[in-house]
Amino acid sequence: MSTQSSAIVDRSEVVSPARSGLAWGLLGVVAFSFTVPLTRIAVADGGISPLLVGSGRAVIAGLLALLVLRAFRQSLPTGRQWLRLAVVAGGVVVGFPFLTSYALTTASAGHSAVVIAILPAATAVMAVLRGHERPPTSFWVAAGCGAAAAVGFAALQGGAVELHGSDLLLLAAVVVCAIGYAEGGLISRELGSWQTISWALVLSLPAMLVVVAVVAIDRQPPTASPAQWGAFAYLAVISMFLGFFAWYRGLAIGPMARVSQVQLAQPVLTICWAALLLAEPLTWPIVLGGCAVIACALIAVRTRGRKPDRG
Repeated sequence: MSTQSSAIVDRSEVVSPARSGLAWGLLGVVAFSFTVPLTRIAVADGGISPLLVGSGRAVIAGLLALLVLRAFRQSLPTGRQWLRLAVVAGGVVVGFPFLTSYALTTASAGHSAVVIAILPAATAVMAVLRGHERPPTSFWVAAGCGAAAAVGFAALQGGAVELHGSDLLLLAAVVVCAIGYAEGGLISRELGSWQTISWALVLSLPAMLVVVAVVAIDRQPPTASPAQWGAFAYLAVISMFLGFFAWYRGLAIGPMARVSQVQLAQPVLTICWAALLLAEPLTWPIVLGGCAVIACALIAVRTRGRKPDRG
């Protein structure tokens, strides 16, 4: 192959996959943007317990994943890959759903969306640490400001300078989810996007089945409305399963730092869905707090995406 033809191939490989990664990432973000308001609907007035929301959606998604993996005859991951999948499962299958489900029993969807808005910057930090990169100081400054803005917003709500239990749960959810996103984006390059979330769901399926059984034995049957069951079905099939097909595919195509910028649209979409579905008011603290957190996250992600100086 001549040098000229090689250059043409390289150009197409650089431009097209990048656009494809952004498109898949955006599709995943749109799917995830409904998660917070629909979780709020599912757990409202004790319709479905947070424990059942967190474990039940993982069980349904895990059974779907098992069927898909068997249908396409996927090979089992290796020993080390199972350990990495356990990290993904701990973050996005167990940690984030359970923590946010309990937080949303008391916190509003709009308030939660602002706190969770720091997730893109947190994901970038975890990707930096996992990839042993050395980003410029401005990256750490922006990430730190984003964390401070999210904590400050949560602490200043309600007229008192204090963090409530729901805020601590949301911040913990951001940390574990960022770890799961970063590790999932990396291992997707080895296993594939839908295979990664599917194997993570299958890995956590036995434990989630035990939790569902305990809930069924110890608690009364859930007294949920059709709308709450519909919200639960979306969380199980879309938020926990199909949405990750698109999200991890986008991260795997990459570049991860650039695709993660698309997630900055998620809190904006979530606040809009909360206003439409839950009739939550768009107050100035929510708007300003969201803008501050999103701005810091955008700076952190963009800074991390630049090539570091080689001195």
